[in-house]
Amino acid sequence: MKPIDEELSWDLTRLSENGLYRELRRVDSAQTPHIQIHGEPFLNFSSNDYLGLANDPLLKVAAMKAVEKYGAGAGASRLISGSLAPHHELDETIAAFKGVEAALSFSTGYAAALGTICALLDKRDVIVIDRLVHASIVDAARLCGAKLRVFGHNDMNDLEDILGWADRRRTEFLSSVCPSSSGPGVQVIRRRPRVLIVTESLFSMDGDFAPLCDLIALKEKFGAWLMLDEAHATGLYGAHRRGVAEGLGVASQVEIQMGTLGKALGASGGFIAGSRTLIDYLVNSARTFIFSTAPAPAAAAAATAGIHLIQSQEGEIRRERLFDLIAQLKSGWAGFEPKPSELPSPILPLLIGDETEAVQAAGALRAQGIFIPAIRYPTVARGKARLRLTLTAAHTPSGVARLLVALNNLKLLPEHGKTD
Repeated sequence: MKPIDEELSWDLTRLSENGLYRELRRVDSAQTPHIQIHGEPFLNFSSNDYLGLANDPLLKVAAMKAVEKYGAGAGASRLISGSLAPHHELDETIAAFKGVEAALSFSTGYAAALGTICALLDKRDVIVIDRLVHASIVDAARLCGAKLRVFGHNDMNDLEDILGWADRRRTEFLSSVCPSSSGPGVQVIRRRPRVLIVTESLFSMDGDFAPLCDLIALKEKFGAWLMLDEAHATGLYGAHRRGVAEGLGVASQVEIQMGTLGKALGASGGFIAGSRTLIDYLVNSARTFIFSTAPAPAAAAAATAGIHLIQSQEGEIRRERLFDLIAQLKSGWAGFEPKPSELPSPILPLLIGDETEAVQAAGALRAQGIFIPAIRYPTVARGKARLRLTLTAAHTPSGVARLLVALNNLKLLPEHGKTD
């Protein structure tokens, strides 16, 4: 065995001993509630395909037409020769859907977060993130060079304290480089330091919502910008299914709207939406956009079809079907503690704590034909392992009833079924 393999094998053994070893499971079927893994059938409650569009005929036809006309690949980055018509149509469709001036699609949501944050911030600035934001945002916050501050999950008092500190820091900085006296010794700076808050509207692992109205009030008070990730909310909330911000009537106060195309929209990729100035700036500054080969035209065309579908009457029917299934699950979940003020969430964590116990619970569910993988560190904190259960509009009442039976058989209700 080579030295590299010896060391890495030791590390893998440690992961396994701590219940943190992961492995890929080959799925030999389309992304639906019924999937095939290694030839065995499972009822799938782990997908983010919230409206059941990933295998929808309209999206598949759109993708096939794009392949026939534009080929399998884009050939280059969009700033060279790969900015194909489907990409422009997608950007325009996203902007109209979100009700903003412009939008820019990226190959992934990860690339959208990384490219945007690193383009907007540098060492002069401050980035403030919720403790439970997605790993792509955490990585971008660390890489951009800005001073990083983390506030307690949905803790507005903690956020206000941090924003107050950031505001004082900005004032001190401006005073030091722009003294009140005039003369040849006066320094001129290119711009004032920026303060950017980044959070999710619907949190991907806990299934709860950010207090957006309170957060926006603080953002306005201290002159900060807000970047809101609506990855898990796009397509589900608001009159036009734009997300939680639309549902609360505060979308116009969000400077940077982020989303993904691979969840409720049924395709793949990520996007940023906002002002025309913001998007023009990202085209010129977001390295994950500039230096990436453009996404496959089929993916762009499928995403465009998905956006049109969710805005239709069919989209509303699917949303209502999803919400009905959520209500069914919650009513049959003995350990669920309802939060009347919150919107219905398709993400329901079954908190277990110990990583090894979570893996065992997932295995016991697979033995009953239910697929819900264990979520462990580093996706969640150590000792916060869980089964992350998700519902989609493609599920059926009978499928949800079968899930509840399986959970009761494991005695996960209510001992481990309670949410934080």
